[in-house]
Amino acid sequence: MNLFSNTITTLENAINYSNQKQKVIAQNIANVDTPNYKAKTVTFKDSLSSAMNANVTNSKHMSFSANNASTTVVSKSGVTYNNSGNSVDMDKEMTDLATNQIYYNALIDRISGKFSSLENVIRGGK
Repeated sequence: MNLFSNTITTLENAINYSNQKQKVIAQNIANVDTPNYKAKTVTFKDSLSSAMNANVTNSKHMSFSANNASTTVVSKSGVTYNNSGNSVDMDKEMTDLATNQIYYNALIDRISGKFSSLENVIRGGK
């Protein structure tokens, strides 16, 4: 039995993605001066591709469940920003950090609204 709607599960997966992205960005920033450090990024492209290729009832629908909502951390290769072989672009990392923070805040606001709606229903609309 599914106690909550799929919206809450989707929001939970999105928050987990944002949390993982935050950790990777922080790791990149912490290693900005580490020689030969390769910056990392978080992707979910493989999961999205498999969801898009899944059998669905309508060609405009996507089957995307909690089971295939996984992310992957990959190193950025072939890019070097300084003589030490480090590939961390501090400006890009700070931009990604700000973008991820806005995304996270929007998700938290949305899931808070969902829980407020549930609380309202439980209290009988009072």
